[in-house]
Amino acid sequence: MVTPSEVTPAPATQPPKRASAPGPDVPRIVPRRHLGRWATAAAALLLFAMVLNSVVRNDAFQWSVVGRYFTTAAVLDGLLLSLWLTAVVMVLGFLLGTVLAVMRLSANPVLRTLSWGYVWIFRSTPLLVQLLFWFNIGALYPTLGLGMPFGPQFLTVKTVNLLGPTLTAVIGLTLHETAYAAEVVRGGILSVDPGQTEAAQALGLSRRRTLRRIVVPQAMRSIVPTAGNMLIGTLKGTSIVSVLAVHDLLYSVQLIYNQTYQVIPLLMVATLWYIAVTTVLSAGQFHVERYYARGDSRTLPPTPLQRLRGHLTAVRHRLSAATAADARPAIGGDR
Repeated sequence: MVTPSEVTPAPATQPPKRASAPGPDVPRIVPRRHLGRWATAAAALLLFAMVLNSVVRNDAFQWSVVGRYFTTAAVLDGLLLSLWLTAVVMVLGFLLGTVLAVMRLSANPVLRTLSWGYVWIFRSTPLLVQLLFWFNIGALYPTLGLGMPFGPQFLTVKTVNLLGPTLTAVIGLTLHETAYAAEVVRGGILSVDPGQTEAAQALGLSRRRTLRRIVVPQAMRSIVPTAGNMLIGTLKGTSIVSVLAVHDLLYSVQLIYNQTYQVIPLLMVATLWYIAVTTVLSAGQFHVERYYARGDSRTLPPTPLQRLRGHLTAVRHRLSAATAADARPAIGGDR
């Protein structure tokens, strides 16, 4: 039996010791100076300021003329037609390109060969040549008919009356865009892990449903960046239809400077509108990419506003740390 005197008392728990504040003799950690980085940034800013100054203060640009014609009815009508052409061509091009991509990945050798041949022909021919070919299609086919093969025609239409400049531009741009869209969609589908398709087949899903619900949503992560570049390229590529006398943005400003002989300021009007629309499309592309990146990464890429807030917060913390470090020796001396 253990007597109470034999029981050793438990040691009293002592509170943890607080870390003593660093004294004035403790060296302060100074971050590394990136002199080369700051020198390069200063040189780049100086060069940018010189270029900007030469553009703003150059009287040959005639900025007053640019401001006068920037929102005129003719220019805005041309801009709307360019945007309409871009939207129609992109929608039709990716719809037909998706069909060609599926044909290219099909087990049917005939469909694979036809899809490959289409992409080969339209990627090998310059866009201007294709537009001029479709514009002069009446020389090859004066009339188009609907009827029985090798039999009577029920409906006959003259090609000259059927294909105007705008419709010719839509056909030429769409067929050209389809070839590139097919390769973009095919590359996106091939980027998906084959195990996803095998798992869908094990669950009994049909090939069409597997493609629509499993493969294509995952392929969008690879399709969207290239599709965004194609969208911007198509917007700028619509300017080539001015050779067909289609009243797009470039052709509209050409009509104006052919009368006023103010070539440079009118070209600047078109350039500024292309820059503005391209900026909006680039911002939309960023948010679409961010949307489809949800299942690929745990943290979404920050938006420009979030990145700016992060930089401001980091600068604020650095200033607070520097202020506290400078005030620390004075406080220690007072003690």
